[in-house]
Amino acid sequence: MARLLVHVEGQTEETFVAEVLAPHLYAHGYVSVSARLLGNSRQRSHRGGVRAWSSVRVDILKHLRYDRDCLATTMVDFYALPQAGPRSWPGRADAAQLPYPQKAGTVEAALRADIEAEMGGAFDARRFLPYVIMHEFEGLLFSDCARFARGIGQEELAPEFQRIRDQFTTPEEINDSSQTAPSKRVERLVAGYEKPLLGTLAVLEIGLEAIRAECPNFRRWIEYLEAWPGG
Repeated sequence: MARLLVHVEGQTEETFVAEVLAPHLYAHGYVSVSARLLGNSRQRSHRGGVRAWSSVRVDILKHLRYDRDCLATTMVDFYALPQAGPRSWPGRADAAQLPYPQKAGTVEAALRADIEAEMGGAFDARRFLPYVIMHEFEGLLFSDCARFARGIGQEELAPEFQRIRDQFTTPEEINDSSQTAPSKRVERLVAGYEKPLLGTLAVLEIGLEAIRAECPNFRRWIEYLEAWPGG
C-alpha cells in the first residue's frame, strides 16, 4: 500500500497537497497522501516558514524510520531556503551560483545524499524524493495566467501576468531576487496579496494538469510520484 508524506513550506502548499495532489495520486494507487508543515504551526494562518535543515531532517528521518513502506518528499521554495549559517540547507549556497538548469537538481541531490547517509546502506533510496520549487510557489501560478487572474478575482490582470510569463521559457524560470521573484512581481500588481488565501484560490482554479504541462521540474516530480505504487 503506497503512502506519501509531503513536507511543505506553508499553508498554500498544504492545501495544494490536500485538494489537488492527493485526489490525483489516489487514482494512481496511493492509500494515503498527507502534508506536514515545516514551519511553526502557531503561525500557520500567516506563513509556515522554513526551519533549519538540521531540524527538518529530524522529522524526515523519523518518518522514514517509523513507516518503512512510505515515500517521503518535500515541496519547498528555492527562493526561501536558508543559504548560510546554522539554518542553511544542503546545496543551497552552491546552487545560488549556478545557472538555472542546475539549481534545483543541486539542492535536491544534496538533500538526498544527506538523508541516504544518515539512513545507512540498507535504506531504499527511492523512498525519499526531495522536490524544490523553482523559484517559489507563485511561479507555478503563471502556468495559466487567465485562470490565475480569475482565481484571485482580478481577471483584468491576466494580460499583465501573461506579459511576465512570456519573458521566460517556463514559469519555473521566473527569477529569485528580492525585486524579481514571482511573489514580488505579483505583489506589485495585487495590493495586499496574501499567499495563503489568494495562492490557494489560484492553484485550485489552475489545476494540476496546466502546471505539469508548463513546468518541467514539477512534471518530473509528479511523474515519479505517479509511478511509485507500481515500483
